[in-house]
Amino acid sequence: MSQITTHILDTSSGKPAAGVHVVLDQFTSGSWHQLSKGMTDNDGRVKNLLPIEKKIAKGIYRLVFDTRSYYKSKDIKGFYPSVTIEFEITDDSHYHVPLLLNPFGYSTYRGS
Repeated sequence: MSQITTHILDTSSGKPAAGVHVVLDQFTSGSWHQLSKGMTDNDGRVKNLLPIEKKIAKGIYRLVFDTRSYYKSKDIKGFYPSVTIEFEITDDSHYHVPLLLNPFGYSTYRGS
């Protein structure tokens, strides 16, 4: 798996959030630059945001989740059209950034 992975659980249904578009950005030179993008699989995971062998530099990164399209596909009106999680890479270890999501709230943590 890549150095950065994510997993989304839709806590309103108790199921993985499949089909969510996710973008990985890096903050450099005073602005955000897209590194990659992906979509959650049937288990709500994106395992390949980066090539397995790629190690990224220390710095500030973010994951942007397109929650509007996800809930629209389920005919649910959500409050957050997107969720952005910023985090800092401090070494070359694995960074797992899960998202617990529902139409009117979310939470996150650093997983393993």
